[in-house]
Amino acid sequence: MRHQHVEKWEGRLNELLKQVDHTLEETYGHLFAAHPARPPKGATSNPQHDGLFRVTASFSPGFGTELGKGYVLQLDLVTLEKVPQAEVERMQRKAVRLIQDGLERVLPGRGLTVQRDGNVWKIVGDLSITSMRAEH
Repeated sequence: MRHQHVEKWEGRLNELLKQVDHTLEETYGHLFAAHPARPPKGATSNPQHDGLFRVTASFSPGFGTELGKGYVLQLDLVTLEKVPQAEVERMQRKAVRLIQDGLERVLPGRGLTVQRDGNVWKIVGDLSITSMRAEH
């Protein structure tokens, strides 16, 4: 059982990630063929399950990491094609910029940022759910 405020917090984050997925599809979706087992863009109710991109985040307590707790971003390009590393990095930078730009809008007043933590991108800052109580 999960706390309703956690559900609300993560729901807002997931809506942002869906918007980022949509923007990536619109910008880069024509460059590479999606994995043949994946439905085409827009075929499912969740963009994480179709098209070329899968943009997700999962909470990590951050034990043993430089930045500690946060939401680790998973920015996947779901294709069988060989994608040049420079292209992957360009798409990831765009995704990170879009996520960073949207965090204040969907989770205001928390000072959330997207930062590198080792070899992963992580959302860090005020992850508390206390202010979610005031937003009923």
